[in-house]
Amino acid sequence: MTRLVLQHSLREPGHIVNIGSVAGRWAYPNGATYVTSKFAVRGFTRALREDLLGRDIRVTTVDAGLVETEFSIVRFRGDTDKAKAVYEGTRPLVAEDVADCIMFALTRPLHVVVDELVLMTIDQSSGARVHRRT
Repeated sequence: MTRLVLQHSLREPGHIVNIGSVAGRWAYPNGATYVTSKFAVRGFTRALREDLLGRDIRVTTVDAGLVETEFSIVRFRGDTDKAKAVYEGTRPLVAEDVADCIMFALTRPLHVVVDELVLMTIDQSSGARVHRRT
């Protein structure tokens, strides 16, 4: 997808937003494959910024923490009880929260790059630490 966007954007200003995760910043137990993929997103984004230096193409990575979406249902192969337990006792972010932050990055003046956005619920301090209200 990035290659296709760049074919168009090399001729005029553009913006690439890569969706990562806090898992690309902090590893957590039993998440090696997912954590590895999200570290790769950060590395790819960083390398892309280097490759595009001097062009009017902004590159942003968005690393979100606990966001209540269908991700957990997929992760637990349709087990909605397990998926709900991920968010139990927390105030997770929702897709609209992430979209709002992405829109902030996209709407800055051309000379301003929001390099990285890291979003977490107030109930989360890292990839693995989540406060649950009882």
